[in-house]
Amino acid sequence: MKIVLPGGSGQIGAVLARAFRARGDEVVVLSRGNSCLARDVRVVPWDGRALGAWAREIDGADVVVNLAGRTVNCRYSEKHLREMMDSRVDSTRAVGEAIAAAARPPRVWLQSSTATIYAHRFDAANDERTGVIGGREPGVPPHWARSVEIATRWEQTLFAAPTPRTRRVALRSSLTLSPDKGGIFDTLLGLVRKGLGGTCGDGRQWVSWVHEADFVRAVMFLIDREDLDGPVNVCAPNPLSNRDFMRELRRA
Repeated sequence: MKIVLPGGSGQIGAVLARAFRARGDEVVVLSRGNSCLARDVRVVPWDGRALGAWAREIDGADVVVNLAGRTVNCRYSEKHLREMMDSRVDSTRAVGEAIAAAARPPRVWLQSSTATIYAHRFDAANDERTGVIGGREPGVPPHWARSVEIATRWEQTLFAAPTPRTRRVALRSSLTLSPDKGGIFDTLLGLVRKGLGGTCGDGRQWVSWVHEADFVRAVMFLIDREDLDGPVNVCAPNPLSNRDFMRELRRA
């Protein structure tokens, strides 16, 4: 297949590109800057905001997996929060416009989303059907509510796109753990090695996560399953408390 990865020059893009190339797929990454991807992955420039020559890669592709969005590994200043929102909404809208204009649109568009969209709760798990969207919990911090707002607008932009011939899936993914540089595992392990890997708060809060191999398998499963669309949770079935999660990282 031909698979296009907008915003695919980061950690998750590298994980997916390796897996797709290993099975013989053609992989094209749309990137705003230099990429450290393997040489057998073609990189095409785009600005993540407007249609351009890059849209020709979408026309005739089999699959699009949009991973674009400003990193959340930063201080949640107003400037950074605005950039998080704009980079996600603008890039999703641009991908939707490219698919809508394609003579041969891809059969499936997998769009990054996040499990952060769900409410913090202890009474039940948040599944796709009955899960509670967060941001309105009593005492919720303002930056927490903003994260949910970003996630909600992100998905709204995906499902508002006029792409009737392309199946759409929102990947509500949790922490994707791989040893690649720049990923969440690399960041957290670095903190632990510096002696900063203790419990956060009371340590009861759930940490949902997924191993990189299972993330890849989930993506390939969703590509093949023509009967699945809408939001899909991508995470291991058993979360850990923050206390247990950080203890395992310290052991590692």
